[in-house]
Amino acid sequence: MQIDAVQFDGVGGLSEHISSLKEMVIFPLLYPEIFERLKIEPPRGCLFYGPPGTGKTLLARALANECSQGDMRVTFFMRKGAECLSKWIGESERQLRLLFEQAYQMRPSIIFFDEIDALAPVRSGKQDQVHSSIVGTLLTLMDGLDSRGEIVVIGATNRLDSIDPALRRPGRFEREFRFNLPNKEARKEIFKIHTRDWNPKPSDNLLEELAEECVGYCGADIKALCAETGLCALRDRYPQLYESRERLQINMDLIKIKANYFSMAMQKTVPASQRTVPSPGRALSAISKPLLKNTLERILQALQRVFPHAELALKKDQQQGNYVIDSDEESPSVSEEKPTHKTSDHKKAEICTFSRNPCDQPTSYRPRFLLVEEPESGQAYDLAAAVIHSLENFPIYTLDTPTLFVCTSPDERCIQLMREAQRTAPSIIYIPQIPSWWESVGPTLKSVFTTLLQNIPRFTPVLLLATSDVQHRDLPEEIKALFNNEYEEVFKIPRPTCAERRHFFEDLIMKQAAQPPASKNNTAWQPLEVLPIAPPPKPRQLTEEELRQVKEEEEDTLRELRIYLRDVAHRLVVDRRFRPFMKPVDPEEPMDLSTVLSKIDMHQYLTAEDFLKDIDLICSNALQYNSYKSPEDGLLSHKAYALSDTAYSIVRHELDKDFEQRCQEIKESRKERGCKKTVPKCNEKMEMPAVPVDASTPCSNEKSKRKHKTKEDSSSIAAQMKNPSQDTPVEEHENVLQGQQKTGTENERDKVTLVAESSTERKSVILSEHSDIRKASGMPDWQKAGTSEDGHSNDSQVHHTNCVGCSQVDEQPQVCDGKAMKIHTQEVSVDYSELKQVLDSIIVATENVSMSCMERLYAVLSQCIYQHREDDDKTELVRAMKKEIATLSCL
Repeated sequence: MQIDAVQFDGVGGLSEHISSLKEMVIFPLLYPEIFERLKIEPPRGCLFYGPPGTGKTLLARALANECSQGDMRVTFFMRKGAECLSKWIGESERQLRLLFEQAYQMRPSIIFFDEIDALAPVRSGKQDQVHSSIVGTLLTLMDGLDSRGEIVVIGATNRLDSIDPALRRPGRFEREFRFNLPNKEARKEIFKIHTRDWNPKPSDNLLEELAEECVGYCGADIKALCAETGLCALRDRYPQLYESRERLQINMDLIKIKANYFSMAMQKTVPASQRTVPSPGRALSAISKPLLKNTLERILQALQRVFPHAELALKKDQQQGNYVIDSDEESPSVSEEKPTHKTSDHKKAEICTFSRNPCDQPTSYRPRFLLVEEPESGQAYDLAAAVIHSLENFPIYTLDTPTLFVCTSPDERCIQLMREAQRTAPSIIYIPQIPSWWESVGPTLKSVFTTLLQNIPRFTPVLLLATSDVQHRDLPEEIKALFNNEYEEVFKIPRPTCAERRHFFEDLIMKQAAQPPASKNNTAWQPLEVLPIAPPPKPRQLTEEELRQVKEEEEDTLRELRIYLRDVAHRLVVDRRFRPFMKPVDPEEPMDLSTVLSKIDMHQYLTAEDFLKDIDLICSNALQYNSYKSPEDGLLSHKAYALSDTAYSIVRHELDKDFEQRCQEIKESRKERGCKKTVPKCNEKMEMPAVPVDASTPCSNEKSKRKHKTKEDSSSIAAQMKNPSQDTPVEEHENVLQGQQKTGTENERDKVTLVAESSTERKSVILSEHSDIRKASGMPDWQKAGTSEDGHSNDSQVHHTNCVGCSQVDEQPQVCDGKAMKIHTQEVSVDYSELKQVLDSIIVATENVSMSCMERLYAVLSQCIYQHREDDDKTELVRAMKKEIATLSCL
């Protein structure tokens, strides 16, 4: 099978899994003395599980490519779970045994089962007996009485709970690799991998922002996002391509990928994780960030005291790990019967045990954290999601009502999630609005939840994170017992302060409300540039390996052709009617059946058409040099016609049309590559008459026209075999291209001239050199001045003029989709003292208001700004905003 040329450096965010796979597969091949010295066997089975698109199959492909470099040669077998199943009883088991036998014969080898849950589901009384037999066969082959040797078995699945538990033990699938959604650092690494061939490459700051925004994106989503970004750049620069059916000439250097294209692509891309169940973690939105940023920092500080492992996720360079073995050099060896005199009593107790030194790792004692908000406030939902986003390095397991009741058995779902959280510790169990959740679930689920929560070991770092709109003292006794207020496990979310509210509304009132209307009447658009039709693309240059494979495939096809042509020629030779044609008739143009056989052996026939042309040449020569002077000459002419009819009849009825088409393609391909017909080595010393490769049928036709009229009948037979020429003249397009390249070279710094020529008209469109740059200007200077003045203008009307034609814009004119845009001056009347009064009244009106009311007021004021966006005088806008604020004060 052909595997994508991806290696470990093309897989991002899975460094730990890559190291483990190297221990299993690559190290036993490179360092066999290590395992021989220690008398150990490396793990021979691993299981990949996790959400779709997280890199399970990609990592298996990278492993196969890494194991096939240099002197290492590892056989890679890839099977889908459904491919191993058969409708015949016992056939699936036989296919599995043959697979393992072949892998054993070609060891070292890797067997990769994709979607293994379809091959080895959980065996139960309701399960079909056929599947139980397949699972039993697979268990025996992986770890039965016979050793499977140097065979590594890798399984991949999206549903770990659907696999038979007997497979998940040492000796079979010894290691289980969980593929989580990538965190921020992993997403940044994946972005670097998919954009490393771009020119220019995205900056690190842009990649940092993209990694921050793409929460919940898996590796496949990021790859699709980068592809969509490139398409957005193409749509923006060359919209003409979507209106033309022909291939147009474009300049790839003018296609520039900008930062806003990523935002456009994110609006069209739906992450795979959000198509079923959206991720609970997300960063604070740009609107609510001024209100909740300080509160979030306080929550994270309080959470680190309860759950010290959170410090590992908040530090970028800190590596996350599980328990560490004591690495003190003074620790005695396992072969010493008595500890040395340097070993203390404390070290004696730690021999061959896991270290519990607080300096090695943080220690948590049943971490629980409850976020309490005021009723109908709406702060806890955003803050809990921001906390999960900050701790996205840890696996998150949501126990909300939709997650539990999406399946038929909520109890089993709860057991599965909580056991998985304990196994992947440090992890987080998240329950939003725990009071309503506690009321909606039944008594059985309550008992299951509390029992599993108490059974988690006390020092296991599994955080229980919950939110509540009910005060801690008013919660049910069962929930109140889970969160201890004395140990700072309950955080009461405060209301936004005056400074936070001012920061929240200041940008909306002082900046966005003062923006001038967009200019429309004074905008002049030029038509899109006319792109010439591009010549047909040149075929891709094949690599040496690809060229070798192509030659092998072509030679196999031509070998079959020669075998068939020998059979046809042999049937013509043994026919007694055609014995007169065993010797050439024309000494100048020798062509007979013996020459045809020799040309077959000399590999001079690439198609059956070439073979029939030589048959036609034999017939035409016989007709040319044997006229109807005697009855014997007439008999020879009849035999010549019979030879032609017999050869054409055999080829037409027996030769497959697709095979002949394939031979024609090989002939054209070799002609384009400039290949010469090679003579086999076994025939190098064979004496051959000087016969050209292609018979000169036209020359013989000219002679026959002058001597015999019967030649017309023979030439008509050969004419049926000829293919019409399909070459398309491209001289006109090449001339256009040469003219464009010349023009672009002479005026490279001044302008780019694209010329389109046709039979009736000649068009010339001159564009600016920077036509691909469309940088939106930042906040005008008059807005900055108005913002800095605040309210010191003393009720005086301030008139501003927005001059877009400044020097900065003159240097880089704006172009949208190849259209030059001309912007004139625009005046706007804004009273900043009135805006300052509006802002102060908002701060007063939102003194004791919940966050949901403040966000509603923000939306209403934004709607007022949108309705008055065309006004040059902002007086009506100020009056409308004051009316909305007064309505809020009355409520």
